[in-house]
Amino acid sequence: MSESLLYDWNQVEPLTVDFSAPNELELNDETLRDGLQSPSVRQPSSDERAEFLRLLPQLGIHAANIGYPGASEKAYEDVVRLAQVILHEHLNIEPNCAGRTHLADLNPILKASQEAGIRIEAALFLGSSAIRQWVEGWDRSQLVRTIRDSVSTAHKEGLRVMFVTEDTTRARPEDLEAMYLAAADAGATRFCVADTVGHATPIGTQRVVGFVKSCLDQRGFDPIIDWHGHRDRGLDVINALAALSAGARRVHGCALGIGERVGNAPMDTILVNLVLLGWMQQDLTKLPVYCQLTSAMTQVEIPRNYPVMGEDAFCTSTGVHAAAIAKAYAKGETWLADQVYSSVPASLVGRHQEISVGPMSGRSNAEFWLKDHGFDATPARIDAVMKAAKTTRQILSTEQIQHILGQLETPKGA
Repeated sequence: MSESLLYDWNQVEPLTVDFSAPNELELNDETLRDGLQSPSVRQPSSDERAEFLRLLPQLGIHAANIGYPGASEKAYEDVVRLAQVILHEHLNIEPNCAGRTHLADLNPILKASQEAGIRIEAALFLGSSAIRQWVEGWDRSQLVRTIRDSVSTAHKEGLRVMFVTEDTTRARPEDLEAMYLAAADAGATRFCVADTVGHATPIGTQRVVGFVKSCLDQRGFDPIIDWHGHRDRGLDVINALAALSAGARRVHGCALGIGERVGNAPMDTILVNLVLLGWMQQDLTKLPVYCQLTSAMTQVEIPRNYPVMGEDAFCTSTGVHAAAIAKAYAKGETWLADQVYSSVPASLVGRHQEISVGPMSGRSNAEFWLKDHGFDATPARIDAVMKAAKTTRQILSTEQIQHILGQLETPKGA
């Protein structure tokens, strides 16, 4: 039963991945829709959502899903407010909204677009995998009729349509072909391949993206392909890059990777990799603000070891590593210190390398810390800090080191 319901694109030949730079590249931020489906987030206020939206153009993010207006009256009001922010503040962001291939979801998107006075792309989704069809009692002909009716209605009303197949990466090729062609015939211009349960490997990603693009190309359409990935297997970022190499123009992501279950592909980490690969030229010094605002408005803590944005991302307490960084700084070359023990330059995101002092530290750690905090690195001070470091179970905090130095400077008996 399971084999007939789960098609595995990860096993489709050839089992190789080609990572070449994409000809075109766009980004769609899903934080304010898919990200907020996380079971543990706080729902942000309208003002917080607007503040977040204003950051996106500063990071080179081209589009944003601004909500699911068919979910509730409050959701509808938030969508209208955000669409008006984009319009009135001339934000270089293309808004889109999620909805099922059903009039109950399509009509609120159309109404919100008319009320806000700005065109909103309708991201109309429908389950595509055999396992979902079996659970729901659907058949392919029924799904194709639904797709044609909803997409053609949206198209006639002047909405641009991004047609989304849920669970694309476990769907049978014949089902995908029928669904995407029905959407294209009805007027959809953008087609999203969704790894809804985070099943895909980079190989599977490229196979299914290539298949969808080929199906539409061969029928005379000029498809724009999107990739929407989840992180259930921890392959979310590499899959986004693989999708771009395979012909997807736009990839989706959420700040800090928030979202349902273990979350979506993290937009922040995708951005860093795109810049480091040379696929995108973008100032990322606002990236910490983007992540910190997301953390504050959703009450999702940033793990200390989170890539690039975590508190420990550019901090080392190991003696050998710290010594190399300190020597690089001593040569007067900040770029050297920024990369001698880091594949991601801290300066890329407006941060700097830090050296802490703990049980695994050497004297160079204490010397660097003292100088970095405005103290003369005298042998007595270094000895006092190292004595404390070797008897602790974790790195010394700034307050602890300052206390140690205070005791050293205080005359005995005072």
